[in-house]
Amino acid sequence: MNVIIIHGAYGNPGENWFPWLKEKLEKLGCNVYVPTFPTPEGQTLENWMKVFTDYRKYLNEDTVVIGHSLGPVFLLRVIEKLDKPIKAAFFVAAVARQLGIPRFDEINKTFLDKEFDWNKIKQNCKKFYVYNSDDDPYVPLELGKELAEKLGVELTICKGLNHFNQASGILTAEFLFDDLLKEIR
Repeated sequence: MNVIIIHGAYGNPGENWFPWLKEKLEKLGCNVYVPTFPTPEGQTLENWMKVFTDYRKYLNEDTVVIGHSLGPVFLLRVIEKLDKPIKAAFFVAAVARQLGIPRFDEINKTFLDKEFDWNKIKQNCKKFYVYNSDDDPYVPLELGKELAEKLGVELTICKGLNHFNQASGILTAEFLFDDLLKEIR
């Protein structure tokens, strides 16, 4: 089982709950990959796709992908280009359009400058999970609801988890771990 974890804008693989989740999954026998993407300098869809080239070989019917913040947007772009479906995608603090926050909208624009092919995305991933917090200062709950609706899944609303990041004190991913176990076993 391959698991790929994608950080967001201004992020890196060593922050938030990523190290905790990587360790837990590796103990369960998963191969876990957490690429480092350029951000905020050099943050473009093209540059992130270049980095991801080395990880494409891990995408198959037994692969689970997990994205945080901008990570889900990037993963949507990856999934819509696949030739064969992956097992599941977990989207945390997820959106599929601009936030209305200039600092982020500017560096995220190349990821969101064209419509998503929702039919292709749904063909290329067998199961989706979407998690948003009721008090996220960057991603309004409404945007998580929109994404879940487009994917045809229920939104999991987490109480008081802010942006699911280290700054909010979130260093574990208990909020998604039970759902993740269903997909990796």
